[in-house]
Amino acid sequence: MHGTSVVAGVGESDYFVRGRSPDSEFQLACTAIRRAAEDAGLDVAEIDGFVSYNDPRNDPLRLSRALGLRSLRWTSQSFAGGGNNVGAMLQMADAAITAGYARHVVAFRALAQGQFGRFGQSRAGGRVPPVQAWTMVYGLLSPAEQCALHTRRYMHDHGITQEALCEISLACYANAQRNPRAVRHGQPLTREQYHDSRWIVEPFHLYDCCPENDGAAAVLVTSPERARDLRAPSVSIVAAAQGNGPGFGLDSFQTRWFPGTFYREVGELLWQRAGVKPADCDVVQFYENFTGPVLMTLAEMGFCEPGELEAFVADGALAGPDARLPFNTSGGNLGEAYIHGFELVNEAVRQVRGESTCQVAGVERSLVVAGPGYAPGSAVLFGPA
Repeated sequence: MHGTSVVAGVGESDYFVRGRSPDSEFQLACTAIRRAAEDAGLDVAEIDGFVSYNDPRNDPLRLSRALGLRSLRWTSQSFAGGGNNVGAMLQMADAAITAGYARHVVAFRALAQGQFGRFGQSRAGGRVPPVQAWTMVYGLLSPAEQCALHTRRYMHDHGITQEALCEISLACYANAQRNPRAVRHGQPLTREQYHDSRWIVEPFHLYDCCPENDGAAAVLVTSPERARDLRAPSVSIVAAAQGNGPGFGLDSFQTRWFPGTFYREVGELLWQRAGVKPADCDVVQFYENFTGPVLMTLAEMGFCEPGELEAFVADGALAGPDARLPFNTSGGNLGEAYIHGFELVNEAVRQVRGESTCQVAGVERSLVVAGPGYAPGSAVLFGPA
């Protein structure tokens, strides 16, 4: 790593509230990929590799035919139980470029929850998976419920109040008001609205939970040498990391893991590989399926101690380009769109380029932390080429 590959283009489809996209999920994927190539100034036919995110529907052969690729030299797909491997996708793309297996690799994620169903909703089935036989019969059915249990215990252990969760949500909505792409653009959120909203599963109000959307996002990864001949400013993949943890469900309630989000190893590896500390990051993008795991992961990634979290996020510390820690500057999953967190990658790249709608001054290091609470976790750090 350390700059052996760069992001040379970013692209996305329009983002829609679930069920309102006029295009299919596959069409959304093709749109995002074409726009990433256009942003880079590369003929889309020159793409010769794909990294998909846990995505069997939009397979590389179908994409190759639809986009008119001349050759296909690299395909890979990350393992995931949630949004936890967004960072790992960039790690795979970096590996392909650095090893010379491909010249121009696109990493992408496409979702059309209106077409294929909602993630956050439990469904009836003919058989209960083995590990869920110990949880489903007691009503533990959804990611919201599992994350709520971890969050409630963590809040109890470290003196964290509901206001800390509120700060995460307020920051995302505030930043989304600067971003015309955001689904929540034009829908500001107040502290009173947050607290008055209905409970989903305590301690999560409605605004603690990410929406469900239709859309796609993509980045084009290539070598620094090839990027010099392209149009857009290139952004280095400085370091990426994956880390160990339990499986989704019952395993995560073991004493070793509970309560937490299983990101300590991710953080230790990332900072070691990058040769920097959390305090050296200029702007961060944290995956927020729910606000609680964000708080826990801020501590596990080394930004503060658990007992310091309440003060660390208080008084608007995360909102806007001049925040103490500029956070989810496009609006994140909560405010911009839930594209399984891949929209965070595009925003992290834009921050280094100086092209964000909520631009932080003088960005050199831009961090993405993938879906906390699910393992194997991952993160990626971007910097100037």
